[in-house]
Amino acid sequence: MAATKDPRPCSIADALTLVGEKYSLLVLREVCMGNGRFDQLVRNIGAPRDILAARLRRLVDAGILTKRVYSERPQRFEYRPTQAGLELEPVLLTLMAWGDRHLREDGDRPMVLEHSCGHELEPVVVCSACGGTVLHEDLTSHPQAPGWTVTGPAAA
Repeated sequence: MAATKDPRPCSIADALTLVGEKYSLLVLREVCMGNGRFDQLVRNIGAPRDILAARLRRLVDAGILTKRVYSERPQRFEYRPTQAGLELEPVLLTLMAWGDRHLREDGDRPMVLEHSCGHELEPVVVCSACGGTVLHEDLTSHPQAPGWTVTGPAAA
């Protein structure tokens, strides 16, 4: 089957155009951890400086990060998450938990996060209406894009 020139309209695809580039989510990880200075980002992510600078510009332009001067001579900046950036943090936590479960051997995790309650964080997705844990079998898709059904484009 040939690829369609107009793929399904999708907020996941739209979000990935901003944060799906290599290193973008790692930048957000570091900034959310409080490591927002360029040299810290280079060291902790391992990205080439030019690529990292491009990712930072894109994330600032998209309103995911803010840039603030922390030194005038020489002029240096640090990056902090905006509200939009902070709203991506649960995505990072969920990805980390998935990686810990499926990509690590013998529970060998590189980082553990402690919640303010004192327990180790285990992120879960819950329904905002009922508070129930979201499971695949409990979801039903209702495409809202004109001309699209669950299985793909509507027959013309």
